[in-house]
Amino acid sequence: MNKWTKALLASAISASSLSISAAPAELDRVITVVNEGVILSSDVEALKKTVTLNASAESLPPADVFEQQVLDQLILEELQLQEANRLGIRIDDTRLEQAIEDIAKERNISVAKLRESLKQSGISWSEYRDQIRREITISEARNAQVRRRINILPQEVESLASQLNAKNLEKVQYKLSHIQLRLDEDAEKSERDAVAANADELASQLKRGKDFATLALANSKGPKALNGGDWGWLRLEEMPTIFADQIGNNGKGAILGPFRSGVGYHILKITDVQGLESVAVTEVKARHILIKTSIVLSDEGAKRQLDLMLKQIENGDKTFEDLAKQYSADPGSAVKGGDLGWQTTEIYVPEFKDTVDALPEGEISEPFKTVHGWHIVEVLDRRQADRTDAAMQNRAYRMLLNRKFNEEAQAWLQELRAGAYVEQIGDTDES
Repeated sequence: MNKWTKALLASAISASSLSISAAPAELDRVITVVNEGVILSSDVEALKKTVTLNASAESLPPADVFEQQVLDQLILEELQLQEANRLGIRIDDTRLEQAIEDIAKERNISVAKLRESLKQSGISWSEYRDQIRREITISEARNAQVRRRINILPQEVESLASQLNAKNLEKVQYKLSHIQLRLDEDAEKSERDAVAANADELASQLKRGKDFATLALANSKGPKALNGGDWGWLRLEEMPTIFADQIGNNGKGAILGPFRSGVGYHILKITDVQGLESVAVTEVKARHILIKTSIVLSDEGAKRQLDLMLKQIENGDKTFEDLAKQYSADPGSAVKGGDLGWQTTEIYVPEFKDTVDALPEGEISEPFKTVHGWHIVEVLDRRQADRTDAAMQNRAYRMLLNRKFNEEAQAWLQELRAGAYVEQIGDTDES
């Protein structure tokens, strides 16, 4: 996790610089005022040394340019921390410990070994924890503000997903079975209705588990009828266009049709698939009540409201659904009694996801806080679902999100900087 490694190095340099300085008061003089915050000369020196350690001397810019780049970065970090404070973002110890465990895991060492290596580098455990908490806080603030600025149209997702899907299907082979019910284009209405009804009935029987080959031999007028409708293994470009148009992201066992062509009605079964990865996921059906804080409602007040609602639900005085409709500040789910529908928990913010993942079915959580406000949540049910098509959609969405996030993050940082009060107090090169 490179960003944490960078944070570790910065802490190491800051600690060592302070320990060898003969004049700590001079080292910690204020260099720049940023709104209500300040940047110290020790901050500047720590980051300069970090960058120097990670770059060759030849790749560094001239001293004056380097100085300004470092100061600009520290100003942006300070502005993001101030934004996080304004949003009420707090990284609790549980979240912090999990991040540190992830760092240790990436380095293939235990947390105890990580702690020992920090000690040998002259970094106290409290300094290290503070630095990691700072990095996570900045990331949370940036995510919360930038994601609100991003608008991804469904058409964009569909278009990119289609491109990705076409590429992934190039080497996929399908084993197809086919039933064709012949119908002349000039047939009478009564005959058309009879053939259409027969096609619907055959499809229903197949979906109930009837043997495809048996029904094909008895009913199909297609070219493979005597083989039980078996067309064998085909890639998309090898099969008839009317077949390929029906495949989509359907997997093994799918019954497709009936669908009409110029020669009659067709029913397809994907008997088997080679080279197509299916994606099974756990979906959760949950409902929640959201209370947002404001100038007149503190965190304590929001939590008290939810505690009262929990007691009303437990005592049978009110139902979760009624309370959500009356009080929840999430308009999309409030009208449905707090129902969030069937979702994978990856779509939720980390605190909400962690709570839902840990919650048994039928239980209501204690009040907890996210960037959106205070919640209680109940898990109603869980199920396994084939999300191959959704996975492709999600992949396309993530690609678009990452592209737009990087663009909007830069714009947001520029706006933060432009709207900030920044005054340079001293020269960072002074002794």
